Amino acid sequence: MSGRRLALPALLVLALAWLPKAALATDDCRQLSATGNPEYPPYLWRDPQNPQQLIGANADLLQHVAKALGLVVDVVYVGPWSRAQEEVNTGRVDLLAGYFRTNARALVTDFISPPFLYTSSVAWVRKGEGFTYHDWSDLKGRRGGTLVNNSHGQAFDDYARAQLNLEAVPSASQAFQKLLLGRSDYVLFERYPGLALARTLDKDQALDILDPPISSEGLYLALSRKSGCNVPALREQLARKVAELVAGPLPGQLVEQNLRRWQRQQAESAR
Repeated sequence: MSGRRLALPALLVLALAWLPKAALATDDCRQLSATGNPEYPPYLWRDPQNPQQLIGANADLLQHVAKALGLVVDVVYVGPWSRAQEEVNTGRVDLLAGYFRTNARALVTDFISPPFLYTSSVAWVRKGEGFTYHDWSDLKGRRGGTLVNNSHGQAFDDYARAQLNLEAVPSASQAFQKLLLGRSDYVLFERYPGLALARTLDKDQALDILDPPISSEGLYLALSRKSGCNVPALREQLARKVAELVAGPLPGQLVEQNLRRWQRQQAESAR
């Protein structure tokens, strides 16, 4: 009986010792940093008025989540997509605002479920130089382009490693330029960001898309496992709020709003 009386106070002491640390971690993490692919309109791109910041549908949705949770999130430009991933993998930046889920990525980041958007990846080709395409096997034997550390979903990534000839470059602009110069036969990139980039390069009339898409994958918020703010309470809060938002029309509305925003900016820069 005396042993049972001693056990309860001991548990209380342990609980009290733990609680302040958990609270402290939460209090210290009211301000987070985030980044992502800077060549990804309407999802993410560099703010023309402040090039060290990223704007777009992903950034806007993250700000909705942050505001609801009483957080401040700074969505910053740190370099090309490969560099952005490295900054999060090392914990120098807390969050990625838009990440396809793969087994390798799940080793270094915690994915916040559910995904907040879905996006299709397609094969881009030079206009008039397309080829018969029905499924992944039709890409075999051709020179393909992609981005460093990019993913099009675990299933396609596994197939591509085993069956396809893909050369990775740091940016989508470089991949498209190589395609236009005839140094690759196709480029793998998402549909909407690719359309936006082609218009920026003034090459939208020189490129075509092969259908069907190679994949349609969810975009997730991903929290660095090396971030000092990665605690269960924060992950649970983020997941609950994302689930609430994706149950409504907001994510789709943000994509449409940012597509118009991007188009306005391009029209203004062309004047």
